[in-house]
Amino acid sequence: MTVVVQRSIDIDAPAETVWAVLHDVEHWPDWTASMASVRRSRTGRLEVGEHVLVSQPGLPTLTYTITELEDGRLFTWEAGNVASRGGGEHVLTPRVGGACTATLRMTQRGPAAWLVGLALDRLTRRYLRLEAEGLKARSESDLRTPDVH
Repeated sequence: MTVVVQRSIDIDAPAETVWAVLHDVEHWPDWTASMASVRRSRTGRLEVGEHVLVSQPGLPTLTYTITELEDGRLFTWEAGNVASRGGGEHVLTPRVGGACTATLRMTQRGPAAWLVGLALDRLTRRYLRLEAEGLKARSESDLRTPDVH
Protein backbone atom coordinates (compact mmCIF):
# COMPACT_ATOMS: atom_id res chain seq x y z
CA MET A 1 0.00 0.00 0.00
CA THR A 2 1.13 3.55 -0.74
CA VAL A 3 -0.13 6.81 0.77
CA VAL A 4 0.94 10.13 -0.81
CA VAL A 5 0.55 13.70 0.45
CA GLN A 6 1.79 16.51 -1.80
CA ARG A 7 2.09 20.30 -1.73
CA SER A 8 3.22 22.56 -4.58
CA ILE A 9 3.97 26.28 -4.40
CA ASP A 10 5.01 28.86 -6.97
CA ILE A 11 8.14 30.75 -5.93
CA ASP A 12 9.15 34.06 -7.48
CA ALA A 13 12.82 33.14 -7.55
CA PRO A 14 14.97 31.18 -10.00
CA ALA A 15 15.34 27.45 -9.39
CA GLU A 16 19.06 28.00 -8.61
CA THR A 17 18.18 30.32 -5.74
CA VAL A 18 15.53 27.96 -4.39
CA TRP A 19 17.89 25.00 -4.73
CA ALA A 20 20.52 26.82 -2.65
CA VAL A 21 17.95 27.07 0.17
CA LEU A 22 16.42 23.61 -0.30
CA HIS A 23 19.54 21.48 -0.41
CA ASP A 24 21.04 23.25 2.63
CA VAL A 25 19.05 20.88 4.84
CA GLU A 26 20.84 21.74 8.09
CA HIS A 27 19.37 25.26 7.88
CA TRP A 28 15.76 24.14 7.40
CA PRO A 29 14.95 24.85 11.07
CA ASP A 30 15.81 28.52 10.31
CA TRP A 31 12.87 28.83 7.90
CA THR A 32 10.30 26.16 8.80
CA ALA A 33 8.70 25.35 12.15
CA SER A 34 8.27 21.75 10.93
CA MET A 35 11.93 21.04 11.72
CA ALA A 36 13.51 21.16 15.17
CA SER A 37 16.97 20.08 14.02
CA VAL A 38 18.67 18.53 11.01
CA ARG A 39 22.16 17.03 11.20
CA ARG A 40 24.07 15.61 8.25
CA SER A 41 26.50 12.70 8.47
CA ARG A 42 29.06 14.56 6.33
CA THR A 43 29.95 18.01 5.03
CA GLY A 44 29.93 19.41 1.52
CA ARG A 45 27.24 18.83 -1.06
CA LEU A 46 24.42 16.35 -0.41
CA GLU A 47 25.16 12.94 -1.90
CA VAL A 48 23.17 9.79 -2.56
CA GLY A 49 23.65 7.40 0.36
CA GLU A 50 24.23 10.17 2.91
CA HIS A 51 22.42 9.91 6.26
CA VAL A 52 20.59 12.89 7.74
CA LEU A 53 19.26 12.91 11.31
CA VAL A 54 15.92 14.78 11.36
CA SER A 55 14.03 15.88 14.49
CA GLN A 56 10.53 17.24 14.02
CA PRO A 57 8.11 18.45 16.69
CA GLY A 58 5.70 15.69 17.69
CA LEU A 59 7.56 12.93 15.84
CA PRO A 60 10.37 10.55 16.73
CA THR A 61 13.84 11.51 15.47
CA LEU A 62 14.55 9.61 12.25
CA THR A 63 17.60 8.96 10.13
CA TYR A 64 16.82 9.69 6.50
CA THR A 65 18.99 8.36 3.69
CA ILE A 66 19.39 10.41 0.49
CA THR A 67 18.14 8.06 -2.25
CA GLU A 68 18.15 10.28 -5.34
CA LEU A 69 19.70 13.60 -6.22
CA GLU A 70 19.71 15.69 -9.39
CA ASP A 71 21.69 18.80 -8.57
CA GLY A 72 19.57 21.92 -8.94
CA ARG A 73 16.35 19.98 -9.51
CA LEU A 74 15.45 17.31 -6.93
CA PHE A 75 16.39 15.16 -4.02
CA THR A 76 14.61 12.35 -2.23
CA TRP A 77 15.20 10.77 1.14
CA GLU A 78 13.71 7.80 3.00
CA ALA A 79 13.40 6.57 6.57
CA GLY A 80 11.48 3.83 8.35
CA ASN A 81 11.29 0.08 8.44
CA VAL A 82 9.69 -2.81 6.55
CA ALA A 83 6.24 -2.09 8.04
CA SER A 84 6.18 1.54 6.91
CA ARG A 85 8.80 3.43 4.97
CA GLY A 86 8.42 7.20 4.58
CA GLY A 87 9.94 9.06 1.69
CA GLY A 88 10.24 12.77 1.07
CA GLU A 89 10.59 14.14 -2.43
CA HIS A 90 11.62 17.73 -3.18
CA VAL A 91 11.29 18.80 -6.83
CA LEU A 92 11.92 22.17 -8.48
CA THR A 93 10.36 22.93 -11.87
CA PRO A 94 11.44 26.13 -13.64
CA ARG A 95 8.65 28.39 -14.92
CA VAL A 96 8.57 30.93 -17.69
CA GLY A 97 9.97 34.26 -16.54
CA GLY A 98 12.68 32.86 -14.27
CA ALA A 99 10.55 31.67 -11.36
CA CYS A 100 9.91 28.05 -10.35
CA THR A 101 7.45 25.69 -8.71
CA ALA A 102 8.51 23.61 -5.72
CA THR A 103 6.70 20.32 -5.16
CA LEU A 104 7.09 18.61 -1.79
CA ARG A 105 5.77 15.07 -1.51
CA MET A 106 5.65 12.63 1.40
CA THR A 107 5.02 8.98 0.58
CA GLN A 108 4.38 6.12 3.01
CA ARG A 109 4.93 2.59 1.70
CA GLY A 110 4.60 -0.84 3.27
CA PRO A 111 2.01 -3.01 4.98
CA ALA A 112 1.33 -0.42 7.72
CA ALA A 113 1.49 2.62 5.39
CA TRP A 114 -2.26 3.20 5.49
CA LEU A 115 -2.25 3.21 9.30
CA VAL A 116 0.77 5.53 9.56
CA GLY A 117 -0.64 7.72 6.78
CA LEU A 118 -3.99 7.97 8.54
CA ALA A 119 -2.44 8.69 11.93
CA LEU A 120 -0.12 11.37 10.57
CA ASP A 121 -2.28 12.86 7.81
CA ARG A 122 -3.06 16.20 9.50
CA LEU A 123 0.47 16.67 10.77
CA THR A 124 2.00 15.72 7.39
CA ARG A 125 -0.25 18.19 5.55
CA ARG A 126 0.57 20.93 8.08
CA TYR A 127 4.31 20.27 7.86
CA LEU A 128 4.30 20.24 4.05
CA ARG A 129 2.42 23.57 4.08
CA LEU A 130 4.92 25.06 6.55
CA GLU A 131 7.85 23.79 4.50
CA ALA A 132 6.45 25.06 1.19
CA GLU A 133 5.58 28.48 2.60
CA GLY A 134 8.90 28.74 4.44
CA LEU A 135 10.86 27.74 1.32
CA LYS A 136 9.03 30.39 -0.69
CA ALA A 137 9.59 33.12 1.90
CA ARG A 138 13.30 32.29 2.40
CA SER A 139 14.01 31.95 -1.34
CA GLU A 140 12.26 35.18 -2.25
CA SER A 141 13.98 36.92 0.68
CA ASP A 142 17.38 35.60 -0.45
CA LEU A 143 16.89 37.46 -3.73
CA ARG A 144 16.59 40.72 -1.83
CA THR A 145 19.30 40.07 0.77
CA PRO A 146 22.15 37.90 -0.57
CA ASP A 147 24.34 35.83 1.74
CA VAL A 148 21.85 35.47 4.59
CA HIS A 149 23.22 32.06 5.58
